[in-house]
Amino acid sequence: MTSAKEEILSRIRDAQKLADASASVEHSHEYRTESSLGRDELREILVDRLVDYKADVIQCSADELPGKIVEVLHDRECDDVRYAPGLEKSLFDGFSGTAAPDESSVDPRTLGDADAVVTSSVVSAAQTGTIVLQSDVLEDGPAVCGRRSLSLVPDRHLCIVPMDTVVYGVPEMFGKIDPYKPATLISGPSATSDIELVRVEGVHGPRDLIVFVVD
Repeated sequence: MTSAKEEILSRIRDAQKLADASASVEHSHEYRTESSLGRDELREILVDRLVDYKADVIQCSADELPGKIVEVLHDRECDDVRYAPGLEKSLFDGFSGTAAPDESSVDPRTLGDADAVVTSSVVSAAQTGTIVLQSDVLEDGPAVCGRRSLSLVPDRHLCIVPMDTVVYGVPEMFGKIDPYKPATLISGPSATSDIELVRVEGVHGPRDLIVFVVD
């Protein structure tokens, strides 16, 4: 340990003694873990938050989903599309370009060459407009979210949010997440600001986020 570090820690310990600070402090965790909001109210709140974050939101039924996905891909002139390997290939019926499942063995840097990627999600919090992706959430289930890089490297992300997976608050949302697997939390397209508050999009992920709220 360096002398500077020793000095800093020593001062902290002395300050704690003077303040009579205990080694540990008990905190009560009384989080709201359930909501009485109905399905329609949850949908309205989620869509409102996503639109406010500048995401494009498309509401549709499961039967309409393939057509809506293809429509968006054509409207944005996408030719090369990668999708989470657990998604059905039939989602891209009618697509004139190339749609292929992503493979974890492929260099993730090549994902930047794709015009768009398509994934599903595991849970979303309507209150904050936050969508959660996790890889291989079900031990024997499909990888509907794909690897983390699939939703981070490309510039355009089409994300499916089934209404059955939408909850109201963040505590509820975290209760649905597998704590032993990495999670990607998305609240709108990637955006950040520099010290002069100049907004820059696409630095930490896709700048174009299209969310399909499926009911």
